[in-house]
Amino acid sequence: MTGDGLSDGHWFEPLADHLGETYLRYSFTKGTSQEVDALVELLHLEPGARVLDVGCGPGRHAHELARRGIEVVGLDVSERFIAIAREGAPAGASFVVGDARAMAFDAEFDAAYSLCQGAFGLLGGPAADPDDPEAGDLAVLDGLRRAVRPGGRVAVSAFNAYFQVAHLDGSTRFDARTGVHHERTEIRDPAGAVAEVDLWTTCATPRELRLLAARAQLDVLAVHGVTPGCYGAAPPSIDLEELLLLARRGGG
Repeated sequence: MTGDGLSDGHWFEPLADHLGETYLRYSFTKGTSQEVDALVELLHLEPGARVLDVGCGPGRHAHELARRGIEVVGLDVSERFIAIAREGAPAGASFVVGDARAMAFDAEFDAAYSLCQGAFGLLGGPAADPDDPEAGDLAVLDGLRRAVRPGGRVAVSAFNAYFQVAHLDGSTRFDARTGVHHERTEIRDPAGAVAEVDLWTTCATPRELRLLAARAQLDVLAVHGVTPGCYGAAPPSIDLEELLLLARRGGG
């Protein structure tokens, strides 16, 4: 981050440290149950399945899946978020600190996902390799593919580039070269203390998601248009703010 007095590192880590439990007060976190309903259907999950949640944040999806009898391992780069996720976690949900670009899981899971720009989509801006700006997101997709068993399904959400460009205002910028949406905003910690921060989120088109998935050797099943708390199988649209990629690892 720049100009905010927070510590160095991946730009998301000090943001998560400052937010803490306040993250769960944002409106986009309120549709967890419906989103998990959709995940169960799209990923063909049944009780007893083993699932990987990449960029799990405070663990809201992992907790809900575990309450439904599904074993979940959540991974996030933020130690603060992982500590929150572990508090009161239901049986079947466990959490580890780790970099989504360097996962070492090997065919251990029935399915895997990265939602709400928890990992995939946060690797542009200052976190990107200037010579290969897609490398970070591609590494996440490759790690998700390797983590699931042959035939296992993968779901990834991304900001919809068409929606973001259509709704730009004076407080945001969109880099047409990299597809990164930049916003300067204020966040509060649980005690109400304010920090001014930069947010960099990589946006995508359906075509770009399909091409990235193919580079990661994933078989694309669908790209849906979604909004937080309203996941499903709607077609992508300029009016829907996110995209949901559904793919599978070949060989099953």
